[in-house]
Amino acid sequence: MTIILDTGALLALERNERAMWTRLKGALLDGEPPITHAGVIGQAWRGGPSQARLARALKGIVVHPIDETTGRLAGQLLAAAGMHDVIDAAVALLAHDGDNIVTSDHGDLEHLANTLGRHVELIHP
Repeated sequence: MTIILDTGALLALERNERAMWTRLKGALLDGEPPITHAGVIGQAWRGGPSQARLARALKGIVVHPIDETTGRLAGQLLAAAGMHDVIDAAVALLAHDGDNIVTSDHGDLEHLANTLGRHVELIHP
């Protein structure tokens, strides 16, 4: 089982929310670092010393690029789902059956995962 992080999860780490830090540490101890993609970081990152916690957390998170292939697959998924958010679509594409997606956007990610036919657990940060 992989933990996939959406923007809400990164913001929870930045806010120093204990449950999210516990989830991150647990995944790292299990040898299963959480994953996200570069677009999620773009939504959360603003730079500066106020994001020191997030910078520290990112050292333990595997960050996937959004390349042309991912962009095309995200666009196809959005067309099939009747939606518009490329960042959410790319998060859904990272997931496989049995994975956990940590997100504050349950409705959209549930719809995208269902469109893909993937059975995932959606968790609040």
